[in-house]
Amino acid sequence: MKKNIVVLFCCLTLHFTTQAQNQGVFHEGEYGFTVGASHYFGDLNTRSALNRPNMALGLFFRKQFGNYIGLRVAGRYTQLAYSDKYSNNLYQKTRNLNFNTDIYEFAVQGDFNFFKFISNSDYDRFTPYVTLGVGFFSYDPYVIDQGKKVYLRPLGTEGQAIGYQGRSEYSTMALCIPFGIGFKYSLTDKMNLSFEISQRFTSTDYIDDVSTTYIGSDKFQRDANGGLTPAGMYQDMSVGQSLGKEGRQRGWSQQNDQYVIAEIGISFNINSYKCPSQ
Repeated sequence: MKKNIVVLFCCLTLHFTTQAQNQGVFHEGEYGFTVGASHYFGDLNTRSALNRPNMALGLFFRKQFGNYIGLRVAGRYTQLAYSDKYSNNLYQKTRNLNFNTDIYEFAVQGDFNFFKFISNSDYDRFTPYVTLGVGFFSYDPYVIDQGKKVYLRPLGTEGQAIGYQGRSEYSTMALCIPFGIGFKYSLTDKMNLSFEISQRFTSTDYIDDVSTTYIGSDKFQRDANGGLTPAGMYQDMSVGQSLGKEGRQRGWSQQNDQYVIAEIGISFNINSYKCPSQ
């Protein structure tokens, strides 16, 4: 039985290789750009609502290894934003937090075609695929106050700046794991059209500057007039009643923030031409 499987595998490999050589055209890879939308999921969007998308742009290069496997290097830019006012949860509406951030992402992804893909072929010009990779991205959450950006990380809204209970300032860089599905269609021998949607699992819970508990306004320094500093003000933005008591839940640290990108891509083939074997 095993011997038969090995023979069958060898025959299939020889068939695909001979077919490609007879055509004389070898698909080496492709480069292109993507346009789409992104969305954030985290402590302010706990129900995975898709009601506040933002534009996403990207550039990529894919090296092809045969008709089924490709290795892609991609860079993307997008914005993420959300607010408690979009929630149906009364506690979140009272909490009244919000954020914005720019995302710059670089990732390496493996793409695995379900079908054989040959540019401008009569029979093999379309394939669905799955993609899995690893990357890193930069982020720096801020709020808009009276038309001005106020960056939240330096303020230490959960006590990071004062080392409350060992909390330290979080980094503006984090890892991400893109995982998704898509399809690709060959428009001509030189150009392809693709659509992909992929989730980003990240290594941080601070894309939105919300993760753990309130530390209480009394832990923050006061200004010269005895009023709250920006750190104390932005740690508790609650309306109707003050939620910012020490130890009360502000976020949920047991699950890191995530984001998704859905994008349409146009790519241009890199082909090599060799004389077919006799």
